Amino acid sequence: MAFKSNTTGGIGGLFQKMFHYFQFQRDEYLQHYHKRSNVESTFSAVKRKFGDSVRSKTDVAMVNEVLCKLLCHNLTCLIQEQETLGIVPIFWKDEEPEGVRDVLPMIRPV
Repeated sequence: MAFKSNTTGGIGGLFQKMFHYFQFQRDEYLQHYHKRSNVESTFSAVKRKFGDSVRSKTDVAMVNEVLCKLLCHNLTCLIQEQETLGIVPIFWKDEEPEGVRDVLPMIRPV
């Protein structure tokens, strides 16, 4: 949950506004809060897999390094799900089953 059970929102400011938004629009608030928890989980996984430091010196290089880490994370997730679901990618035209028009068709072996 976003707020503890004994929270009153009495401290004022933005915290009070968000607490009241949580109280009166709970479903909408939790929808946004869940997106935040997904992002934080993803960042945590990237840091565990590839380290939490950026070694580049310039701003552009730092951004590129972080983007490469995110790309590698996405690839590892894709490969893991592909293996878990038993999906075999088709890379060559002569392997393509009849009638399949996908860019990279996937089939499950029988």
